[in-house]
Amino acid sequence: MHIHPKHPQQRPTKPGLRQNLYDIIFEAEESWGRAFDIGLLIAIMGSIAIVAIETLPSIQTNPGTVLWMARIELIFAILFGTEYAMRIYCTRYPWKYIFSFWGVIDLISFLPSLLVGFGSPRQNAFVIVRSMRLLRVFRILKLWRLMSEADVLGATIWRSRGKIVVFLAVVMVAVTISGTLMYHVENRPAADGTPSTSGFTSIPQSMYWAVVTMTTVGYGDIVPHTIAGKCISAALILLGYSLIIVPTGFVSAEFTAARREAAGQASRPPARRVCPACQADEHLQQAIFCHRCGTRL
Repeated sequence: MHIHPKHPQQRPTKPGLRQNLYDIIFEAEESWGRAFDIGLLIAIMGSIAIVAIETLPSIQTNPGTVLWMARIELIFAILFGTEYAMRIYCTRYPWKYIFSFWGVIDLISFLPSLLVGFGSPRQNAFVIVRSMRLLRVFRILKLWRLMSEADVLGATIWRSRGKIVVFLAVVMVAVTISGTLMYHVENRPAADGTPSTSGFTSIPQSMYWAVVTMTTVGYGDIVPHTIAGKCISAALILLGYSLIIVPTGFVSAEFTAARREAAGQASRPPARRVCPACQADEHLQQAIFCHRCGTRL
């Protein structure tokens, strides 16, 4: 098998401890590798749960419980650090792993727990990085085969990029116009000269309201009070309902066309292999030599 020099194979070539560890840690084909990955995922979820529980007010007011949580978090950090060291040890080119995407994620997932005080906001901020390691479940559950469908979806969105840009441009124009109108309509002072108490305090704030209204989310933190403002709001809601279905329509159409194209290519019969010497064309696809004259195909 040819290996691209930019992506060398990381499995050690010599049989031994490093090769066995590599098969267990980086592969999920065997039972030991699957058990290692499942245990790692359980540990990751446990460490995330510990850090999340530490933020509960009832826990933070109990120094004894906080201390136990810190000790458990330290155990998880040591466990992940040991796993990281094992990954470096068993790879053929350690620096390739260290500077890879997963290598950086693995390092950040435990290093803050060792360098930063337990329970500090900076440490808790890295929990989301640790949770990214849960993506390894795709390798265990053999879901990477679904990436072909994801590739089709990505290609579909890329083919629809022109329509998506036009759609976003229309949305931005509508948001800008409606936000500007609402600012001037709702931000007028009262008849007695008192300042307006409307939440439309600026055009950016009004544009934020327009986005929330157009997407039919409607937080309710900013609402129009004037008749003109309510009319603009109603028109924007109707426009939002009309525009929501637009990207779904043309992306679905491109996706259907891509699936039909892929199905058409798959249904085509394989090309017939013709011998350059005797012109015989009844060869198997995996044949190397001509069955009639022996010429290499």
